[in-house]
Amino acid sequence: MDPLDPFSLRILAELQRDARQTIQKIADKVGLTSTPCWRRVKDMEEAGVIRSYAALVDREKLGLQVCVLADVHLTRHAEDTVSRFEQAVAACPQIIECYSTTGEADYVWKVVTPDIRAYDQFLHEVAFNLPGVSHIRSRMVLREIKYEARLPLPERTA
Repeated sequence: MDPLDPFSLRILAELQRDARQTIQKIADKVGLTSTPCWRRVKDMEEAGVIRSYAALVDREKLGLQVCVLADVHLTRHAEDTVSRFEQAVAACPQIIECYSTTGEADYVWKVVTPDIRAYDQFLHEVAFNLPGVSHIRSRMVLREIKYEARLPLPERTA
C-alpha cells in the first residue's frame, strides 16, 4: 500500500475514535463519498494497516482487579528457547501484553488477574514454568492513569 494520504489518515482517526460508526458517517466526516471511503478501509485492512477491530473493556468491571507489569528474564537466548517462550506467552490469557525489550529485562508483560492470590497462582503454575524463564520481577499497578488504544497519527496536509 502506498503511504497513507490525508484522507486515509482521517479515516483511521475516525475508526480509532469509534469503529462502530457507518462508512457513510466516516465518509461524511472526512470529505469523501461512501464508496471511495469503503475502498480505502478495505485496502488498509488488506495491507495490514488495520489489524482488527475491538472493544475496550473495563477490566475491573470484569473482576480483574490486579494489574501487574512484570520484567521477565530468560536463562538462555537460544532461538528455540525464545520461540517456545513466545508461543507459550501468546497462548496465556492472563498476559495481555508482552514486549521484547532492551535494558535489564528480556521481556515486559502486562498481566491481569482477579486478585493477588490469583497472581501468585499464575506465577507458580504458569509463569515460572514457561520455557527459559529464570526470574520475574513484578510491579503492581496502583492506578491506571492512561489506558488508550489509539495511536498518534501523523499530521499530513493535502
